[in-house]
Amino acid sequence: MKKLSYIIPIVTALIGLFLGYLIFSSKTGNEDNHVHTETENSNTQIWTCSMHPQIRQNEPGSCPICGMDLIPLAAASSSNSNPYIFEMTEDAVKLANIQTIIVGDANNTFSGSLKLNGKIQVNETEAASLVAHLPGRIERLFVSFTGEEINKGDRIATIYSPELVAAQRELLEAKKLITISPEILQAAKNKLKYWKVDDKFIDKVLDTETIIENFTIYSDQSGVVMLKKVTVGDYVKLGDVLFNLQNLDKLWVQFDVYESDLSKISLGAEIEFSTPSISNKTFNAKIAFIEPTINAATRVAIVRAEVNNSSKLLKPEMFVSGLIKSTQTTKSASSITIPKSAVLYTGERSVVYLKIPNTNIPSYEFKEISLGEAKGDSYEVKKGLENGDEVVVYGAFVIDAAAQLNNQASMMNRNIKVSSVVENSLPDYTKDTPSEFKTQLEDLTLAYLNIKDALVASNSSLTAKQAGQFSIKLKAVDMLLLKGNAHTFWMGLQELMNSHIVEISSLNDLEKQRSQFDFLSQALITSLKVYGVEEGAYYIQHCPMANKNNGADWISKELSIKNPYFGDAMLSCGQTQDTIDENY
Repeated sequence: MKKLSYIIPIVTALIGLFLGYLIFSSKTGNEDNHVHTETENSNTQIWTCSMHPQIRQNEPGSCPICGMDLIPLAAASSSNSNPYIFEMTEDAVKLANIQTIIVGDANNTFSGSLKLNGKIQVNETEAASLVAHLPGRIERLFVSFTGEEINKGDRIATIYSPELVAAQRELLEAKKLITISPEILQAAKNKLKYWKVDDKFIDKVLDTETIIENFTIYSDQSGVVMLKKVTVGDYVKLGDVLFNLQNLDKLWVQFDVYESDLSKISLGAEIEFSTPSISNKTFNAKIAFIEPTINAATRVAIVRAEVNNSSKLLKPEMFVSGLIKSTQTTKSASSITIPKSAVLYTGERSVVYLKIPNTNIPSYEFKEISLGEAKGDSYEVKKGLENGDEVVVYGAFVIDAAAQLNNQASMMNRNIKVSSVVENSLPDYTKDTPSEFKTQLEDLTLAYLNIKDALVASNSSLTAKQAGQFSIKLKAVDMLLLKGNAHTFWMGLQELMNSHIVEISSLNDLEKQRSQFDFLSQALITSLKVYGVEEGAYYIQHCPMANKNNGADWISKELSIKNPYFGDAMLSCGQTQDTIDENY
């Protein structure tokens, strides 16, 4: 085991960050965020982190390790003494998307309802494109930025079109021949109408006998600008897209449903849902679509409802929690079965997590079970569960990994003692890690260094682009090269890195990218230490002023300091704290 050399216990934070990472709340310069090691006065309210119980503060705030909201010590200590029970905050449960089911016949019903998690999405049927109906040069834009809302009939641009000018000349010449050949005038009008030039424009040209050089384009749709594809001075051809619009008055709300629960859902069923972004308000919608296929990797199907959003309260990508009343009943079963996704395999005796009912803090109990035969996508449980137990079917691995790093009972730490103390240490898999895996990990690190360089240059768009390349490299790492605990530990690190690299690639705010880069760096540093490198050296560098003076690390191939958290503002702020090479 290798002792960490950092003030903040990186390894304890890794999986906890995935479960409980929230946007850091604002902190004043006078906040006292240090860890208390002395016995606190019994008359003082102590606040702690449910993910990191070593944190102690005299006032509420955020955990300096993972950013989760602190809770009163009295609430946190209600079951902390039991190493087989792991506690999480409500926010952590939502972020980790923990899902449960009640097993057994349970009075022949599924508790009368089904809880679902999902997201708000745009309604694809309400998307539209505003296109150029005549060729020309954009002289002026009345829509200036992405996200701007426009209504049908609003001006969107003016265009200079030589073809339109020529067509107006033809119209005026045709007017002179109206007594001889009126059909020529009508043909000239039709040519303009083909370009969607309205009658008012045509009549104005005929009445004034003046050619109008700049033509105003009006929107024939209402919505929010999702993509702006032109700027002033651009020359557009007939049919070129100017703007992509999305009407947000009607939205989709999509839920993930396990295949075992699909029989409890039908088209037209009403679902009630809420979102953490809008407190104390619920919404209602009806199921309009059930995906005809099952995702082979996650074993879930998408269920979609349509919701009216004329109030504009809901926004795409919001997380939601739904409750659908189940009208289906289940037949009594002679044995208990659970989905395969609920099981953490350790041999014949495997592990599940049970949600403990009626607790102030969401709590999950480590439970060993004996499995029987596989039945499709489920297992028969021979021993360990009872009818009515609420079993985690999605997110069990995340809970287990966090419990392990908090030195509680877990799949890899089954003989825990109550008196055990959390140690700031990492497993050492360097000798058992194949060279091929180390090489892939070094390729991943090179992709990381490109992200670091983009942040040094304070280039948010390049940072997002390089994050996309890192994501490709991360997917290319073959975890099957690792065995046993090394394989399991990597799964947690991979999930963690993936969650933060997705954020970096989707953001265009440089400071938010840097915040996510901090967490990505911690995970990759741990990966290099745990699995080792094949050749060369990597330097772990630290800036004490980054992350609101909490400090942050990064990886470099050079001893010279180039700070990715400040760029040119404080390029040389920091120092080299450690070196990872083949002899580490």
